[in-house]
Amino acid sequence: MQTRNRLKLRPNLWFQVYWILYVIWFFALDWLNKDPKYIIYSPLDGYIPFCEWFIFPYCSWFFLLAGVMALLWWYDTPSYNKLCLMMFSGMTFCLIVYMILPNGLDLRPAAEAVGRDNIAMRIMRLIWKADAPNNVCPSIHCQSSGCMALAFSKSKLAERRPWLKVLAWGWAGLICVSTLFTKQHSVIDVVCGLALTTVWYWPLYGRRRTGVKGGV
Repeated sequence: MQTRNRLKLRPNLWFQVYWILYVIWFFALDWLNKDPKYIIYSPLDGYIPFCEWFIFPYCSWFFLLAGVMALLWWYDTPSYNKLCLMMFSGMTFCLIVYMILPNGLDLRPAAEAVGRDNIAMRIMRLIWKADAPNNVCPSIHCQSSGCMALAFSKSKLAERRPWLKVLAWGWAGLICVSTLFTKQHSVIDVVCGLALTTVWYWPLYGRRRTGVKGGV
């Protein structure tokens, strides 16, 4: 009975329908943008070595997404609503940018050049086969990770639990770093993706609470 009542009080699960639109839109652009007009590169990218073992924190994005979404939806609906607003609007903005400014990367090493065969490298090959190095800036991986860390750290679940805030930001930070070491993104993609997270900070979290003092 308690679970049923909670479900009735949290009707905003339908926000997740956005993922259908996102997946169709993203892969349509991935299929259409075979020859990106703009190649993203920063000199800093050349100093970051390829390391296939970062594919594990890279893929942990799916667990962070499922965990944060579910926890906030169940225990803190206002924070869940803010997360959906931040993350989905940012992802939509990224897709529009990909349409107007089709971009891509030329950072991935050839698997033969890496010369290693291990479980991480096998997963890496599968990722590369399914995900072309197009539509990368801003990084949706980093934008969404930043939004999840921000929403969770500002939720009542992390209130008076600083270790949970550290965990959320540390996990999101590791995911962002992993995009660089797996050559899935350029430094520029990461910076632009995280910048989209900061856009919503002031409207949603930056206003100070002002107390009303005694009467006149």
